[in-house]
Amino acid sequence: MTIDTLLSQLREVVGAEHVLTGTDVSARATHFWDPAPLTAAAIIRPANTAETSSVLKLCHAAGQSVVTHGGSTGLVEGHYSTLDDIVLSTERMNTIEAVDVTGRTLTVGAGAILQRVQQTAVEAGLQFGLDLGARGSCTIGGNISTNAGGLSVLRYGMTREQVLGLEVVQADGTILSSMNRMMKNNSGYDLKHLFIGSEGTLGVITRAVLRLRPATPAVDTALLAFDSFSQLTQTLSQLSHSLSGSLDAFEVIWQPFYHLNTNPEMEGTSTSPLPRDYALYAIVESRSVDAEQASATFEAAMEQALIAENISDAVIAQSERERENIWHIREHVDVAVQQDLVFVYDISLPIVDMQDYVTTIQAQLQSHWPQVVLYVYGHLADGNLHIMVIPSSESAPSDAQRLEWHSISNDIVYQPLQALGGSISAEHGIGLSKKSYLWMSRTAEEIALMQTLKGAMDPQNILNPGKIIS
Repeated sequence: MTIDTLLSQLREVVGAEHVLTGTDVSARATHFWDPAPLTAAAIIRPANTAETSSVLKLCHAAGQSVVTHGGSTGLVEGHYSTLDDIVLSTERMNTIEAVDVTGRTLTVGAGAILQRVQQTAVEAGLQFGLDLGARGSCTIGGNISTNAGGLSVLRYGMTREQVLGLEVVQADGTILSSMNRMMKNNSGYDLKHLFIGSEGTLGVITRAVLRLRPATPAVDTALLAFDSFSQLTQTLSQLSHSLSGSLDAFEVIWQPFYHLNTNPEMEGTSTSPLPRDYALYAIVESRSVDAEQASATFEAAMEQALIAENISDAVIAQSERERENIWHIREHVDVAVQQDLVFVYDISLPIVDMQDYVTTIQAQLQSHWPQVVLYVYGHLADGNLHIMVIPSSESAPSDAQRLEWHSISNDIVYQPLQALGGSISAEHGIGLSKKSYLWMSRTAEEIALMQTLKGAMDPQNILNPGKIIS
């Protein structure tokens, strides 16, 4: 079957206006962080599960590769496509279907934007436990397919913990509907977990039942400064105890990244509430029901840490504007990511090993690029660090040099993790770029079982082909 014949059949399924080709494809960016024109044979935009099923049946019969797109905000190469691929976009499956206030569930389409889901939960007097910096553009389907982490993992867990039920279309078009709304359901295999975190390689998620939580409208936020990593870990231990179940986030920022995002000479940066010369900073946030009591408890916890000299300096946000300014320091990654040459990593390792790890890779990177810039920040309490390596050179490197440098950087960042029991991907996924390093975090037996699952569920290898495993 020719691609033109297939596209003609797909137009009959989703409507001609929802099969985009030519300039309608290239007018879109490759990625949220990559403005290069998107490359694909076509973009197909099904409206629901039934249309998605018909699309995949046709693609399966034709042996046509399909790359799924949500908000295209993830930092792995799972969204990249070629002229041989069809992109299946979930953008039209964005319905907020139902809110069950009593049962604390929310049923949504995979294309629903995270921020809209959060707002819907708030309007129902509840709260959704997932929050990311890309909340205004990432989709629930993308969050689920990558098992996104984010800012509240410490309290609510990864996306996996927020999902009760799923509706998925398998590679051959078979619809698997398991829209469970119950907290407890041990009737056989919990099949949704096959698809959560599988990066669209086993099926296309079309709908989900999400778990909601009681609202915590009282929010207290502080920016802390430290002279040493030991101070920081002591503070985490103390606050985990004194704030108990209300501690929602504990984010760490090493000085170089703090300097970048509080540089008064750069557009779009934050005002620094504290001096900019401390070794480390942390954003601490607590969420509760009773605002007055929560604030008193929060302030007392900060005071105790200062008295114990675990904190070198601190400021507590006194308004929503001050809170947003503090979080902007952590979430404003635009300047760093849009450098001409930057290698981005998302790793996890035991908290106790973090400082030695950062010191080690800094020294090794400098042995190759003496003026290298290393930005480190992340979800410290979850054991997750985000790392950006920016090699410096007097002249622009060639394409071959870029590939060589990326390989050198990968080896330096990833190799120490194996001995530490860490992971090459904490929350962003594997995609294409990390696939050759998967063995550092997974055993040969685990990878073999992944290959068995992929072969059984997508024997023609049409769904996000080449992602995660070969």
